[in-house]
Amino acid sequence: MFTLEGCRARRKRLWDCVPESVEWLLAADPRHVRYLSGFMVNPFSFSHGERGWLLLEREQGATLLADNFAIRSAIGEIFADREVVEAWYNHQTSVINRDHALLAALNSVAERLYGREGAVEAEWLPVGAWEILGLDRESHSVTDEGRDGVEPGRAVDLGTLIRGLRRQKEVDEISLLEMCMRATEAGHVRAREVIRQGMSEFDVYCAVQQAALEAAGRPAIVYGDFRANNAQMPKAGGLPTGYRLQAGDLFILDYSVVIDGYRSDFTNTLAVGDASDEQRMLMSVLQSAMEHGEAVLNPGTPAKEVYAAASTPIRESGLGAGIPHHAGHGLGLGHPEPPILVSESDDVLMVGDVITLEPGLYLEGSGGIRIEHNYLIMEDGYQRLSNHTISLD
Repeated sequence: MFTLEGCRARRKRLWDCVPESVEWLLAADPRHVRYLSGFMVNPFSFSHGERGWLLLEREQGATLLADNFAIRSAIGEIFADREVVEAWYNHQTSVINRDHALLAALNSVAERLYGREGAVEAEWLPVGAWEILGLDRESHSVTDEGRDGVEPGRAVDLGTLIRGLRRQKEVDEISLLEMCMRATEAGHVRAREVIRQGMSEFDVYCAVQQAALEAAGRPAIVYGDFRANNAQMPKAGGLPTGYRLQAGDLFILDYSVVIDGYRSDFTNTLAVGDASDEQRMLMSVLQSAMEHGEAVLNPGTPAKEVYAAASTPIRESGLGAGIPHHAGHGLGLGHPEPPILVSESDDVLMVGDVITLEPGLYLEGSGGIRIEHNYLIMEDGYQRLSNHTISLD
């Protein structure tokens, strides 16, 4: 679960990245409000899709802005110094435009921001918010003074800055990600127990979802690839269908469990019936690709070097020039997130990254196989966070 200490640490890192002249920040992306205060509307509530905004001030701390029904639908404890709650529905009168309730909450704090330098998350603010704050498109930016890889004096908007900070996970974020991992592992165990000829892709999805939710002990979102492939159609992805599994099929189980906004993402491929010798060879090559990728998972390693390392066994086996898609990617509040492990990536691994390694091969005449683990990048290498079995059987 999120903690006060984690939210304070994330806010401090944010403040450390902006000039001292900036006195206030307004976060509006629901993921970033979650990241900095713990507040997010429960996706299983009738307020799903609604949001709040978070005002951060150097001297006055954090203020959450929301309507009365959004705030009562929060997924957990809110770590803000104060809340400004605007009535949207009172069970007595007609509701107002719900977006206007959020604008009214902002209007109630706007006066104390006038004349002070600040930054807003421009992509997520409607025109009405700009008018309330008296801002134009030139006045919202934070001037970055010397962060690595950014030229001094270059304008960086608040959303981009927070997205960069999200890569380095705090302890409470890692704990939440591990909850996602345990639930995902339970689904993989169930799949190994139930997959058989004649079962539909949707049947497999239902069994996996049930096991994941039971392990999570709470409602959670389960999404990903629940599709079979075969020698004639070696690559298929997306939501499950009514297709019934046949002997010789390969079932790629690549899915995420989302708990309180954070997510896992790991994969195994299961054979329906007995796997062929060629399919076992493909799996062996991919397991070697994963081991080669793991060998270079260190802070400071360029993402393109991880891709190159993981691609080496595929190239040496004559099965292709390399992994035909990314070799992995970052995880957290989004999917995928930086770093992106591809041949021309500019990303570099850093301490606190949570990433995947995801080699795959899809060959006509054999079928498609993909495997994937999740890792935390640490000062001395990595910690593997996912513990599911990778095997065709």
